[in-house]
Amino acid sequence: MKFVREPDASYAPEPTDSTVYQGDAEQVLRQIPGDFFRCVVTSPPYWGLRDYATDGQIGAEDDPREYVSRLVRIFDEIRRTLRDDGTVWLNVGDSYTSGNRAYRAPDKKHPVRAMSYRPKTPPGLKPKDLVGIPWRLAFALQEAGWYLRCDVIWEKPNCMPESVKDRPTRSHEYIFLFSKSLRYFYRAADIADPTGKNKRSVWSVPTEPFCGPHFATFPRRLIEPCILAGTEPGDWVLDPFFGSGTVGVVCEQQGRKYVGIELNPDYVKLALRRIRNTPRLLFTYEQGSGQ
Repeated sequence: MKFVREPDASYAPEPTDSTVYQGDAEQVLRQIPGDFFRCVVTSPPYWGLRDYATDGQIGAEDDPREYVSRLVRIFDEIRRTLRDDGTVWLNVGDSYTSGNRAYRAPDKKHPVRAMSYRPKTPPGLKPKDLVGIPWRLAFALQEAGWYLRCDVIWEKPNCMPESVKDRPTRSHEYIFLFSKSLRYFYRAADIADPTGKNKRSVWSVPTEPFCGPHFATFPRRLIEPCILAGTEPGDWVLDPFFGSGTVGVVCEQQGRKYVGIELNPDYVKLALRRIRNTPRLLFTYEQGSGQ
């Protein structure tokens, strides 16, 4: 059974069934016991790219260093709740400085890209600079004690077009594999190709169309190898930035338990609708499909 809980002092902190919490990730995580999750698969809001119209949202900081510091604090709580043999799969995209433009006008094809605010060009960066958010965050987490094990390139064959004429169109994002300990649980054979070759570090996965108010939806085929490699059936998976609930959908289909945390109540409702309409074990990972 799936349900929403707003964190308070009146409930037992250890979930007994897959649960979605509506609230701030750091606050909710503080109420979850240590050494609980086997795997974390998540994608926090990207810095300076979207306005989720929610008080306390991550990604709206004036300076990317503040954004990184805030995520490092949250990942300190994630590390506490992760088992010693656990892994984290972190998807994060990059952004460019705004050139001190204070807003972004609506795009006819992608109206959700409109923003009522845009951070000014931070100190140390120039207009049109690529900020380097993924590696800034990866190195900060490494300094905080995480083992940085792999940088996976998510190649998007159907990437969103850009109108730029002075640089290539971006068609990739990063997925970083972190571990809590030197040795950790990882089932390489479950995501190997049909010949038994180890999965490579470039994953070509098309984005998935999604009819709903959430505009940064994980493709299921991007999530599934992370969960299959990092867990066994019955294990607990965490997504502290649950969004439209794709991690929950894949966990339902693969027999894993999960906890999702989402700040925006509209996204919580959306995620629960998707999960309730998810057929069990309908979607399976196709070995050798290039995903």
